[in-house]
Amino acid sequence: MPKPESWRLDAASYPARIDLQTRFQDMDINGHLNNVAFAALFESGRVLLNRQVRPLTERPSNERTMVAAVEINYLGEGNFPDPVTITSGIGRIGTSSWTIVQAMFQNGRAIASCDTVVVCRTDGQAKPLRADMVQELEANLVTPV
Repeated sequence: MPKPESWRLDAASYPARIDLQTRFQDMDINGHLNNVAFAALFESGRVLLNRQVRPLTERPSNERTMVAAVEINYLGEGNFPDPVTITSGIGRIGTSSWTIVQAMFQNGRAIASCDTVVVCRTDGQAKPLRADMVQELEANLVTPV
């Protein structure tokens, strides 16, 4: 696995952030945050960004989104009880999908990165994203620092 680009490890590159408390149950046998905890913490950040881009009350009833792929790169150990900061932004906008790029920070250092491909389906089919959705996605693009 190649090391992430330097901007991926800078919280200022991302338009959205959430601070989350780690839990005792997030630890593995070695006392570090386990891989399932990393995935759940990234999911919370991803949902926050998706709701910012696509508020539930503004979604057409025939439009659904689904996660098509998730890739987590573990860069360092995470520890309980220290909180983490999840930063998120849009990395790429496709015809009917987008990629959310994220980083997780604990005690001022990046401990993981995550890329998630989200696909939008309308009437059960992949169709081009609506223009207003593209505008919202563009408003939340990452800005490499």
